[in-house]
Amino acid sequence: MKDSMNLEMLHVNGASSCMCIGPSPAQLAFSRHIHRQIHTPRRSTQNQADLQATKKEVMADNNKKQEYCVASDLIDFINTSPTAFHAVEEAKRRLRNAGYEQISERQDWELEAGKRYFFTRNHSTILAFAIGKKYVAGNGFYIIGAHTDSPCLKLKPVSKVMKGGFLEVGVQTYGGGLWHTWFDRDLTVAGRVIVKEEKDGSVSYSHRLVRIEEPIMRVPTIAIHLDRTVNTDGFKVNTQSQLLPVLATSIKAELNKAVGPVKSKEVQTDEKKSDKGVISSKHHSLLLEMIANQIGCNVDDICDFELQACDTQPSVIAGAAKEFIFSGRLDNLCSSFCSLKALIDATSSESELEDESGVRMVALFDHEEVGSDSAQGAGSPVMLDALSRITSAFNPDSKLLPKAIQRSYLVSADMAHALHPNYMDKHEENHQPKLHGGLVIKHNANQRYATNAVTSFLFREIATKHNLPTQDFAVRNDMGCGSTIGPILASGVGIRTVDVGAPQLSMHSIREMCAVDDVKYSYEHFKAFFQEFSHLDAKITVDI
Repeated sequence: MKDSMNLEMLHVNGASSCMCIGPSPAQLAFSRHIHRQIHTPRRSTQNQADLQATKKEVMADNNKKQEYCVASDLIDFINTSPTAFHAVEEAKRRLRNAGYEQISERQDWELEAGKRYFFTRNHSTILAFAIGKKYVAGNGFYIIGAHTDSPCLKLKPVSKVMKGGFLEVGVQTYGGGLWHTWFDRDLTVAGRVIVKEEKDGSVSYSHRLVRIEEPIMRVPTIAIHLDRTVNTDGFKVNTQSQLLPVLATSIKAELNKAVGPVKSKEVQTDEKKSDKGVISSKHHSLLLEMIANQIGCNVDDICDFELQACDTQPSVIAGAAKEFIFSGRLDNLCSSFCSLKALIDATSSESELEDESGVRMVALFDHEEVGSDSAQGAGSPVMLDALSRITSAFNPDSKLLPKAIQRSYLVSADMAHALHPNYMDKHEENHQPKLHGGLVIKHNANQRYATNAVTSFLFREIATKHNLPTQDFAVRNDMGCGSTIGPILASGVGIRTVDVGAPQLSMHSIREMCAVDDVKYSYEHFKAFFQEFSHLDAKITVDI
């Protein structure tokens, strides 16, 4: 303003009379120009900074909303999936809604490029795949593998136990659980039931999923007054005699049977039965009635079941800053969910597969927690069978499958051990994965993980392109190392493999913990892998 005022004063002082006349239009224009030159740049820079700050706030807000959106979807998935059977059922529902077609291993496969399919084995393992429109037999498969099972307590074939006036449920430990965390939890049962169905004089059998929502069991701890050394010597669990859930007291069970609805002749006289084949001789009548009521059948129609104890507390987003997920079965339903969602979203339209020359696949296996050696585990032929049948559906030449395998790549996705603030010495100092740090790439010189330099580079390169964080993990030399389906499939199929996983705390507890944003990182990384790997892989040469 100072310069323009001087110009106005010069004009007045140079006038032919003492009249106070205003500046001419030209002088006003020049004055405004000088004013803009002096003041506008600073104001423009400030506006630009404000705009950038607002943009960053909006982006951060959108990013946070996306984080919570993915995390909330994960929570829904886990809350719907108390067992491997339920997890597969939920995966089937999502795949069907996304336009995937269910096929059967018992039938011939008629497949088309550009189409999407899935099949199940034992209803506890599921494989889903989308065939690129440019696919020809012999091209590669781009796979993410995870598992549907978690450590738990499974009901024994004969679960009826009566001690000290209590009805207890006999259970087996499944996997390497932290069994002390199962004490004093509100438990229920879930799983599958084999049911006899009679219609028009014919008999058939089906399996039905069951889940009793309310808490019906508990494994009570013993009072400290009766175990004075528990805090000094540690809580030592005898899993045979001390890890039995209490279902009811004997007297209440008898009263309930006397006044409650009778569903079965066997139930009425089950104490008199000597036939060990009758299911009511193996399990408490009270439990059988609850199961029958839940699935809408008579106890007589229950032929057998596979049930497990599970926590009734739902998964939640928690923490003072709402940055964590507290949940059971994060290992490994988190990886299963993220890979499944990534596949569905990376194949959601025909254009997604327009330029794809390979097959995008997710394989969610059962029995990883007990070694994978089963008909539906990663140690079974199920993966090799799938690759073979897809290849031969387009060309029966058996020479094409080995070529396809060498062009393929597997991401073995299983949760990773995050740095624990109270046990920091358990991690090697240069390999300390942290919550919020993105997917962890796992390394082990003794092949407990299947990662090598080539496979880790390819996976990390995708992250770099999308500005996604990654971390590295190697176990301390003076500690044992866990393993995954990665080495099993790498050696059994001969496929290039990288072992990765989202960081978590409390692994194998009944209640685990991970970070909200690591779920989003996992999903985004897996989705980018499906969308871009075939193009990236074409740029690297290892074996001629």
